[in-house]
Amino acid sequence: MTVYLVGAGPGDPGLLTRRGAALLARADVVLHDRLVSPAILELVPPSALVIDVGKDSDTPAGGADRQEQIARLLVEHGRRSTVVVRLKGGDPFVFGRGGEEVQALAEAGLTWEVVPGVSSAFGVPAAAGIPVTQRGIAASVTVVTGRVGDPDGTSAHDWAALARVGGTLVILMGMTNRAAIAAALVQGGLAPGTPVAVIARGTTASQQTARTTLAGLADVDLGPPAVIVVGPVAALGPHDAGAGAHDGDAGAEGPLAGRTVVVTRSGERARALVDALAWAGATALELPLTHQVDPADGGAALRAAAAAVRDNAWVALTSVTAVERFMGALRDARDLGSTLVAAVGPATADALRRAGVEPDLVPGEHSARGLVVAFPEMAGGGSRLVLFPAADLAPATIPDGLARLGWDVRRVETYRTVPLPAPEPALLDRVAAADAVTFTAPSAVRAFLALRSAPGREVTPRHVVCIGATTAAAARAAGLDGVREARDASPQGIVDELIDALAAGPEHGP
Repeated sequence: MTVYLVGAGPGDPGLLTRRGAALLARADVVLHDRLVSPAILELVPPSALVIDVGKDSDTPAGGADRQEQIARLLVEHGRRSTVVVRLKGGDPFVFGRGGEEVQALAEAGLTWEVVPGVSSAFGVPAAAGIPVTQRGIAASVTVVTGRVGDPDGTSAHDWAALARVGGTLVILMGMTNRAAIAAALVQGGLAPGTPVAVIARGTTASQQTARTTLAGLADVDLGPPAVIVVGPVAALGPHDAGAGAHDGDAGAEGPLAGRTVVVTRSGERARALVDALAWAGATALELPLTHQVDPADGGAALRAAAAAVRDNAWVALTSVTAVERFMGALRDARDLGSTLVAAVGPATADALRRAGVEPDLVPGEHSARGLVVAFPEMAGGGSRLVLFPAADLAPATIPDGLARLGWDVRRVETYRTVPLPAPEPALLDRVAAADAVTFTAPSAVRAFLALRSAPGREVTPRHVVCIGATTAAAARAAGLDGVREARDASPQGIVDELIDALAAGPEHGP
């Protein structure tokens, strides 16, 4: 039994280390900070216990009592669970109080391991194009927190000494006390005109960068979480609003260069599409709208269906999640016996292959409609049963279509799709300005409609690209304009359709 302190990185789920992702996939218990990306939490098995132990950065920590509670939870779960992950933003040992948690574990006689993460102190300035050290400009960097000591933050450090050190000063958790900090640094000898950069929500799709000086720092209010960089290097890098890899890369090349595309998935499910968009030169905005949870019965019906799987002539699978949950209910692939397996498209087929099963049917048209068209009619003796493990919101296309071919379809709820909390307003503002939105399921369309209908907010995409006829029909029925269906049910199919829709280039309009 081991407790792992894992650094989640500064915000972008792609910056989580491979070691961290592997541990999350095996976790029995996860205790996570408030600002950890929902996309990273999607890596946690559905069976794991997930506990939000985050502290609100806008309050005075609730302080020692809250940290002591976290330590008690770590010890409690560490004593009775095999893999406990304490998931912390940035790096656990850079102002993450990881040292205190390790000390509590050691005093309890528990085994622990630290998995480093990308610290926001360095990762966030880099994402904004700001080097914290630069030959001839800054030969050193000092990292401090603005939220230590007295409520105004100015007595926590010897700010006069920090002003004399030179180099670059990186301040974490300093937005609340930014005016007092700026005044203390000026009083310590730094010029009021010293360059300052404030990067809010760094490395995420809603990253914003403000350039100012110590004299103007008090007027910058981007809100937490933010990193403040003080020194000559803060004047380096691109200066357009929101500059940086996560806010549009002016140097990007490719048929979608300069375009911004909203991806309404998250985590590993979104990664292939995000990567394909990047290769085409586009900037991807990840807007997680839904996530998958256990079925309403806790999986009892799925387990019963898996136990009797050999009673079926076929199993029809239409999503990667359905494959993972259905195969997870079997002991291994041998449980299928002579039962045939159909996959709706290449992604589902690849998920089956990873589980040791070669699909017997993959239709040429990668959709539920295509699967029905390619499915054989029921003929002769043998079982008439087709098992259909699916999401609660999956349409009736397959059950109805296969019934017309003479099959008796047994649908079993494998998972539920539920909406995520509304994203930050800053991200929604960028979504409203994006060139296109992509959808991979009708549930994402419904969740998007709930966002765009919020009072005082108009989010109307100029172009919409969907995977599958059912999703495209849902988007049209919802009143969205410019709806197109991807060439096929793959990330590249979406990108190819976007190229057709947006190939004129941003300067020529939609």
